[in-house]
Amino acid sequence: MAVKIRLKRMGANKKPFYRIVVADSRSPRDGKFIEEIGYYNPVSANKETRINDEKALKWLAVGAQPTDTVKKLFANNGITEKFEAQKQSK
Repeated sequence: MAVKIRLKRMGANKKPFYRIVVADSRSPRDGKFIEEIGYYNPVSANKETRINDEKALKWLAVGAQPTDTVKKLFANNGITEKFEAQKQSK
Protein backbone atom coordinates (compact mmCIF):
# COMPACT_ATOMS: atom_id res chain seq x y z
CA MET A 1 0.00 0.00 0.00
CA ALA A 2 1.49 3.36 -1.07
CA VAL A 3 0.90 5.99 1.58
CA LYS A 4 0.84 9.72 0.82
CA ILE A 5 0.81 12.78 3.02
CA ARG A 6 -1.51 15.22 1.24
CA LEU A 7 -4.13 17.93 1.61
CA LYS A 8 -7.84 17.29 2.11
CA ARG A 9 -9.95 20.27 0.98
CA MET A 10 -12.62 21.58 3.27
CA GLY A 11 -14.41 24.90 3.70
CA ALA A 12 -16.97 26.75 1.63
CA ASN A 13 -16.85 27.94 -1.97
CA LYS A 14 -14.03 30.44 -2.51
CA LYS A 15 -12.89 29.92 1.12
CA PRO A 16 -10.70 26.81 1.14
CA PHE A 17 -9.35 25.24 4.29
CA TYR A 18 -7.11 22.19 4.12
CA ARG A 19 -6.37 19.37 6.52
CA ILE A 20 -3.03 17.62 6.17
CA VAL A 21 -3.77 13.91 6.19
CA VAL A 22 -2.03 10.59 5.71
CA ALA A 23 -3.96 8.50 3.17
CA ASP A 24 -3.67 5.57 0.82
CA SER A 25 -2.65 6.95 -2.58
CA ARG A 26 -5.61 5.20 -4.23
CA SER A 27 -8.27 6.92 -2.11
CA PRO A 28 -9.96 10.09 -3.45
CA ARG A 29 -8.77 13.57 -2.40
CA ASP A 30 -11.52 14.13 0.15
CA GLY A 31 -12.14 10.47 0.88
CA LYS A 32 -11.02 8.04 3.54
CA PHE A 33 -7.74 8.76 5.32
CA ILE A 34 -5.55 7.06 7.90
CA GLU A 35 -4.64 9.95 10.20
CA GLU A 36 -4.91 13.74 10.36
CA ILE A 37 -1.60 15.42 11.22
CA GLY A 38 -2.39 19.13 10.82
CA TYR A 39 -4.13 21.88 8.89
CA TYR A 40 -3.40 24.75 6.49
CA ASN A 41 -5.51 27.88 6.05
CA PRO A 42 -4.37 29.89 3.00
CA VAL A 43 -7.20 32.44 3.31
CA SER A 44 -6.14 33.94 6.64
CA ALA A 45 -3.87 36.99 6.62
CA ASN A 46 -0.73 35.07 7.62
CA LYS A 47 -1.56 31.73 5.93
CA GLU A 48 -1.94 29.81 9.16
CA THR A 49 -0.36 26.35 9.32
CA ARG A 50 -0.27 23.90 12.19
CA ILE A 51 1.41 20.51 11.87
CA ASN A 52 2.00 17.90 14.57
CA ASP A 53 5.77 17.38 14.21
CA GLU A 54 5.86 14.01 15.96
CA LYS A 55 3.18 12.48 13.75
CA ALA A 56 4.70 13.93 10.57
CA LEU A 57 8.18 12.61 11.43
CA LYS A 58 6.73 9.21 12.31
CA TRP A 59 5.01 8.88 8.94
CA LEU A 60 8.04 10.14 7.01
CA ALA A 61 10.21 7.57 8.83
CA VAL A 62 7.81 4.79 7.86
CA GLY A 63 8.05 5.82 4.20
CA ALA A 64 5.00 7.99 3.51
CA GLN A 65 5.58 10.30 0.54
CA PRO A 66 4.45 13.95 0.86
CA THR A 67 2.96 15.72 -2.15
CA ASP A 68 4.75 18.78 -3.56
CA THR A 69 2.55 21.24 -1.64
CA VAL A 70 2.98 19.35 1.62
CA LYS A 71 6.76 19.25 1.06
CA LYS A 72 6.74 23.06 0.89
CA LEU A 73 4.64 23.29 4.06
CA PHE A 74 7.02 20.89 5.84
CA ALA A 75 10.03 22.93 4.71
CA ASN A 76 8.43 26.18 5.93
CA ASN A 77 7.75 24.62 9.34
CA GLY A 78 11.20 23.01 9.73
CA ILE A 79 9.95 19.43 9.61
CA THR A 80 12.15 18.54 6.63
CA GLU A 81 15.26 19.69 8.53
CA LYS A 82 14.26 17.66 11.59
CA PHE A 83 13.70 14.58 9.43
CA GLU A 84 17.11 14.95 7.73
CA ALA A 85 18.79 15.39 11.13
CA GLN A 86 16.95 12.32 12.41
CA LYS A 87 18.18 10.28 9.42
CA GLN A 88 21.76 11.50 9.94
CA SER A 89 21.80 10.47 13.61
CA LYS A 90 20.82 6.88 12.86
